[in-house]
Amino acid sequence: MPRLGTRKLYFLMKQELTTKQIKIGRDVLFNFLRAEQLLIKPKRSYIKTTNSKHWMKKYPDLITGMELTRPEQLWVSDITYIKTAAGHQYLSLITDAYSKKIMGYELLNNLSTIGPLNALKMALKNRRYNTELIHHSDRGLQYCSKEYTAQLIERGIQISMTQNGDPYENAIAERINGILKYEFLLLEGLKDHFQALQIITESIDIYNQERPHMSCHLLTPNQAHLQQKLKIRKWNKKTSKILVSEVEILP
Repeated sequence: MPRLGTRKLYFLMKQELTTKQIKIGRDVLFNFLRAEQLLIKPKRSYIKTTNSKHWMKKYPDLITGMELTRPEQLWVSDITYIKTAAGHQYLSLITDAYSKKIMGYELLNNLSTIGPLNALKMALKNRRYNTELIHHSDRGLQYCSKEYTAQLIERGIQISMTQNGDPYENAIAERINGILKYEFLLLEGLKDHFQALQIITESIDIYNQERPHMSCHLLTPNQAHLQQKLKIRKWNKKTSKILVSEVEILP
């Protein structure tokens, strides 16, 4: 996790600091990293991967105002580009909105339906609970295709889609894209599809098992996916300001 945020870094270091009787607070750690020019500066880059101008059926938005109360209540999906020396690759992801666990993924060198479909099949294999589930995506032709929607309908999964092309309508999926690309450095120095796939597979494994999430009260996605007791933090989408207070972290 080469570009992990300072708050999460401090959380992961805290036990070792206590064991070694090193007294340093979070603000002091911020100041130290700033003095050493080690604070992470956010980057922004965008390539459009959505084509919503097609004849296929589009579905309404079912998640506006939804309160997340459990894992596998809502899955969010998206496609993001991964740059390599051999050309762009396209990473399809399905993430559980409550736990932030990446449930399925697929990397292809094209924007065909096969990528999202294979990611969906992986997510279905990794599904843990037999509860009502909504699948939310943009209105891209991959997600509107007969092959993709048939998989959802066959399993009784409700279909929800963004309406206006605003990335905030699928904010959790966009956030996960950014974590993988900017925190795990998936934008730098990748040679080809095979190297990209290897590093993405390793990164997703580390992300699910080791990266604490602020919105999950610093549980990892795997830990958050195994419980339903915590109320997920809500964030102001424009400012990322915390809107609910701290609660105790479960073991």
